[in-house]
Amino acid sequence: MQGHRTLVVGASGYSGAIVSRLVAAHPAFSLAAVTSDKLAGKPATQRLGAGVSTNLVFSKNGEATELSRNCDLVFLATPAEASAELVPHILEYTSAKVVDLSGAFRLENEADYPTHYNFTHPSAALLNTAHYGLPELFGPPPAGTRLISNPGCYPTATLLALAPLVKSGLVETTGLIVDAKSGVSGAGVQAKEEYSFVEIAEDLRAYKVLSHQHTPEIKRHLSRAANTAIGDLTFTPHLIPIKRGLLSTCYARPKPGVTPKQIEECFANAYSTSAFVDVVAPAAVTLKSVAGTNRARVGFAVNSDVVIAIGAIDNLVKGAAGQAVQNANLLFGLPETMGLSHLEPLHP
Repeated sequence: MQGHRTLVVGASGYSGAIVSRLVAAHPAFSLAAVTSDKLAGKPATQRLGAGVSTNLVFSKNGEATELSRNCDLVFLATPAEASAELVPHILEYTSAKVVDLSGAFRLENEADYPTHYNFTHPSAALLNTAHYGLPELFGPPPAGTRLISNPGCYPTATLLALAPLVKSGLVETTGLIVDAKSGVSGAGVQAKEEYSFVEIAEDLRAYKVLSHQHTPEIKRHLSRAANTAIGDLTFTPHLIPIKRGLLSTCYARPKPGVTPKQIEECFANAYSTSAFVDVVAPAAVTLKSVAGTNRARVGFAVNSDVVIAIGAIDNLVKGAAGQAVQNANLLFGLPETMGLSHLEPLHP
């Protein structure tokens, strides 16, 4: 088996399955092991398709630390509480590098975890050692990094749209409003009634209003971009009746005297060398243009009263699995596009 040996923990979920397929086709990584409690003992091809080895069998999640001893890279597609428990064991007892797709290491303050994730963080000392993996805004991980915290899907689209504006000082850092909408796959593999076809189809709903766990993540990293504390930010997520795709519409007040030309130059400069972010007209920021890819589209409109910035991504790829592979590429000094540039939009 060639390439960096890779373990995917939680490979039966949507994001874990996509990570596994991307790794299996990656020229520098090899899919050495996958775990899933509900599929333990079953062939990986049953869930992951023909692209993975026919000899690969799902192991139990509880075997992750032992499996990681023989791996160079571990992706954690697990709930935040599970990742928070597992990461310190992998880092202490193995030499593997970790990309965590959960929210376990996205926040700076351990006191925020009981409020936003409903658990007391068991490894808070690692919170400030995890590199937040949004490369377009925060660059590659520093040398020696072993833990990358993969951003949430809503924060990815929102930060790509808003961060250049606050970083440039062109908008006020208070009164920010984010109205975001995601496909049902963003909720993961669930059998609850509220995610059934009859309940989801032909409907639109806001959820976790004023209480979503991504709010402090967005505020924290907007503050990093602005190099000053962000004031009040209102984030409202919505569930829409599609399988995949996420669109975030963000509202900010321009500072006095700011011109449309300055806003245009701000976005052009922010993403002029980006491999995955395209700055387009607002009407071209569509879900069908990014679904199935690791790309993001960002657009904007501005007048004297408001700047509206819009970001669109595939919530499962750039919002999760694809960005995780992008981060793993950088973690191993590889081109960030490796194993991702072949992905094409699913439309039509």
